[in-house]
Amino acid sequence: MAEYLKSNVGELITEYTEIQSGKKDNRPELESALRQCRLTGATLLIAKLDRLSRNRSFLMEMQDSSVDFIAVDMPEANHFTVGLMACLADYERQLISERTKAALQMAKARGVKLGNPRLSEIRNSDTTAATEARSSKAKARNQEIRTTIDEMVESISPEYRSNVSLRTIASMLNDAGYVTSRGKQWRHTSVNRVLEATGI
Repeated sequence: MAEYLKSNVGELITEYTEIQSGKKDNRPELESALRQCRLTGATLLIAKLDRLSRNRSFLMEMQDSSVDFIAVDMPEANHFTVGLMACLADYERQLISERTKAALQMAKARGVKLGNPRLSEIRNSDTTAATEARSSKAKARNQEIRTTIDEMVESISPEYRSNVSLRTIASMLNDAGYVTSRGKQWRHTSVNRVLEATGI
C-alpha cells in the first residue's frame, strides 16, 4: 500500500483495517471507509481485490455506488472488473428468474390465481414514489453525516465533549474533507440541520 502511494500521486486520508472475511457483508470498518469516501469524494484504496468482497450482492451495490476504488494488486480493475463480476451475478439472477417464471406458469396451469388484485388501485394512488426516494436518500446521507459527527465528538477529551459548539463541529468536518449535500463547506447552520433531522 505504501509503495503504491509513493509511485502514484495521492494522500492517505484515513486508514481502516478490516479483519472479517470478504465473504461477509457485515463489515463495520469497510462500511466506515465507504461512508467517508461517499461523503468526501475520496477514492477507496484496497490491498487486494478479493478483500473487497466475494459476495455478489455487495458487488452489485459497489457497481451502482458513487465510490471509486482501486485495488493495489490490480489497479486497472476498478469499476470495470466489478462490472464484469456484477454481470455474472446478473446472469445467475436471470437463471433464478427463469426458474421462478416456469414455476409460476406451472402454478397458473393448475388454476392458481396470480398477481395483486388491487394493482390498478395501487398504481393510480401511488404518485409520491419519486419524492419518497429522494427523501429516503437525504435521510440516509444525514444519518451517515450524523454517525461521522458522533465519532468526531467521541474522539474529543471527555471534559470538553459536552461543550463542543456547532461551529467547532463544522470546522472538524471541513478539515476532514467532508462537504454538504450541495458540495459546500459546512457551517454551524448546516450542522444544526443535520442534528435536528437525525434527532439531537
